[in-house]
Amino acid sequence: MSGSDAKKLVRSPSGLRMVPEHRAARSPFGLDEPPWVPDKECPRCMQCDTKFDFITRKHHCRRCGKCFCDKCCSKKVPLPRMCFVDPVRQCAECALVSQKETEFYDKQLKVLMNGATFFVTLGTSDKSELMVCRLSNNQRYLVLDGDSHYEIEITQISTVQILTEGFTPGGGNTRAIGMILQYKVPGSEEVTQMKFTAGEDFSCNKKLSASWLAAMHKVSK
Repeated sequence: MSGSDAKKLVRSPSGLRMVPEHRAARSPFGLDEPPWVPDKECPRCMQCDTKFDFITRKHHCRRCGKCFCDKCCSKKVPLPRMCFVDPVRQCAECALVSQKETEFYDKQLKVLMNGATFFVTLGTSDKSELMVCRLSNNQRYLVLDGDSHYEIEITQISTVQILTEGFTPGGGNTRAIGMILQYKVPGSEEVTQMKFTAGEDFSCNKKLSASWLAAMHKVSK
């Protein structure tokens, strides 16, 4: 894999961040810090329109960069997409989004990095290979290991289609049993397709495979 996974601690006006030493090694799920609305352009809270003065101080939301009073920007919430070490001040709207994303970072990405086993079929081949599929630690690659080895850059994936079974007209439960993935090979406009199928002979891994596929579906969104 290209780049280094080494990280460094940096300080910005928003707080301490633990970021990759090389920009090329950044997670594709990351966000850049927004520019702050200049103080001189913000005489009032951008949410409740309260005028700022010596008592009513202004605060910048670390996610959107807009100006708010303390009442409208009082929550300190984790913001892993910007690599902040500690929870940071955010407006109510941004805090809600960040709280939803925390579950994604705390659970779904860990499921993907732990990996699961699938039968993988490349292109139109009629042969499949048993492979362990996982997200790389730097979150930049989908790594497939079996007799063959593939590293698919997440940013090159164009389509993720989850395959399910068990659907009934009455609205019965469905179960994820596989996935069709389409991606571009770097340096080429050609689109490659892979099909992932959970092995029926590995009943102990069915739940793990289904969880992995569900997490991959959320990543694709």
